[in-house]
Amino acid sequence: MKFSLLTLGCDKNTVDSERYVAQLTDCGAEFTSDLDEAEVIVVNTCGFIDAAKKESIDALVEAGRLKEAGSCRAVVGVGCMVQRHKEELIEALPEVDLFLGSAEVDRLIPELHERGLIDDVPVIHPGVRLFTGDLAHVRYLKVSEGCDHGCAFCAIPLMRGRHRSFALADVVREAQLLEAQGAVEINLVAQDLAHYGRDVRDGNGLPELLAALLSDTSLPWLRLLYVYSAGLTPKLLDLMAREPRLLPYLDMPIQHASDEVLKRMRRPERRATIRERVARIREVVPDVAIRTTCIVGFPGETDADFESLLTFLEETQFERVGAFTYSPQEGTRAAELPDDVPEATKRERLERLVEMQRLVTADRYEQRVGRVARAIVDRIHANGTIEARTFWQADDIDGITSVTGDGGPIVPGSLVDVAVERVVDDYDFQASLVRIESERPSPKPSRARALPVIGGSLGSYGR
Repeated sequence: MKFSLLTLGCDKNTVDSERYVAQLTDCGAEFTSDLDEAEVIVVNTCGFIDAAKKESIDALVEAGRLKEAGSCRAVVGVGCMVQRHKEELIEALPEVDLFLGSAEVDRLIPELHERGLIDDVPVIHPGVRLFTGDLAHVRYLKVSEGCDHGCAFCAIPLMRGRHRSFALADVVREAQLLEAQGAVEINLVAQDLAHYGRDVRDGNGLPELLAALLSDTSLPWLRLLYVYSAGLTPKLLDLMAREPRLLPYLDMPIQHASDEVLKRMRRPERRATIRERVARIREVVPDVAIRTTCIVGFPGETDADFESLLTFLEETQFERVGAFTYSPQEGTRAAELPDDVPEATKRERLERLVEMQRLVTADRYEQRVGRVARAIVDRIHANGTIEARTFWQADDIDGITSVTGDGGPIVPGSLVDVAVERVVDDYDFQASLVRIESERPSPKPSRARALPVIGGSLGSYGR
């Protein structure tokens, strides 16, 4: 049986999709990126905001059209939007044969087997996750599921449940499996990485997990995505400062900088605390790149609140800011508040923030011109141009660095030193090749033999 899998939404969905691919491959199915060839099309949906829901529904409808017109025999909807709106989707989209929420991962194979679409006979594969994209050297590692923060605007706890940390040994083992599959850069993801281990209370928090990953893998690049500032403890920052394999990069969402708005958002931090922690981060890790996210137009946001946010961003000088207009999400506390900021005002505020941050980013990026930096090669183009990323450029969100020079033995996943020459189109860089790392490090076997072997099942993940 040939199958295709479309992944929508965040990096955590990407991890879930790779596990689905591993399960299906375990049972003899064959992945194809050509939807016209697929007998089963799986759509991993996102339900975070209205635009993501629309995209998910459009993908399910298109898959249903292919079932009518081509070789597709079944359409399956999985993931966050299904978790929240399963009954409505069943009624609205009869062309979809099966809906499974994010808490029903284990049901995919039995359901397809019951429909005669797949053989229930496992085969050997390289690990619990199989990669189907084009950058096998860049992978995402989810260390926990769910969230306990309870932000007023966020529906994640309604879709993913309360926070559950995965066992440290299992996370390290998965990292080793990803490394064996060719990973060079691992991006650690969770709703809040800093909450890792707090629910288990076994003495293992995020610093202990990072220390284990550094000790028991040879992965040269480890990047932290989604860390609340409250979790940036002295122990964690000291580890970042002394470990070159732990990239000096943080994705630290603040959402706003007006105390009144932060209070209504039910955020755990306030303006002064965020400012102090950013200063502390830069003091301990001087070369750090900090990315954040903000929401404009939250209920009750006044002109003064918005100006306060702009002033804070201008003063704090984040490398990058992802900004969004507020949209109410069903079932959240914020949805009960009057959405009293007009859409035109939201858009105008967003445009002002984006333009102001563009200038801040330009300033920050100009400070990186003229230096030699380590970069990871993502692609080699036909004209010989090397597409790479420096440590301050996370995959898919922070631009690229175009590198010129004699590439020699360079392949995607190679680490190179580049001389950064100029900023291009606001967010990209032009650089020239300085040095090539001779070879990739070999995976460390030290802990792999001691850990339980994870086969085709998900083990403890996602439960």
